[in-house]
Amino acid sequence: MTLDRITIDPQVMGGKPCIRGLRLTVGTIVGLLAEGHSSEELLKLYPYLEAEDIPQALAYAAWRVEEREVDLKPV
Repeated sequence: MTLDRITIDPQVMGGKPCIRGLRLTVGTIVGLLAEGHSSEELLKLYPYLEAEDIPQALAYAAWRVEEREVDLKPV
């Protein structure tokens, strides 16, 4: 899956990952889904949100959770 609907711009929402440059963060989408809201509800709440945005937000969040920072100090 490509993540071409997820954008990061320091000028939009403080650089948080957003949906298509909009002021709607991946965290907002994932948080609302976690609270039990359905995709259909989100599409009604945010008329500019497109159905394809939701699985990409989830995929991005899953990828970030799996990402791990490694300290690259010389041994």
